[in-house]
Amino acid sequence: MPIKYDKLIKMMQKAGITSYTIKRDKIIGQATYKKIMEGGDIDTRTIAKLCKVLNCQPGDIMEYVEEEE
Repeated sequence: MPIKYDKLIKMMQKAGITSYTIKRDKIIGQATYKKIMEGGDIDTRTIAKLCKVLNCQPGDIMEYVEEEE
């Protein structure tokens, strides 16, 4: 996938946000959390929720990396 969530994962770890926290506080669904951890696609509503929780902008949590052909 050309979108990488490494920055998001680091920010979540720094903020102490775990899969348990996400489930307990109903931030995002567990399936969405799994997609993030595996590098899958997530929608803009999810990005907005995460930006609100982490007080950041979308560019702070993800980056585009061009795929080699």
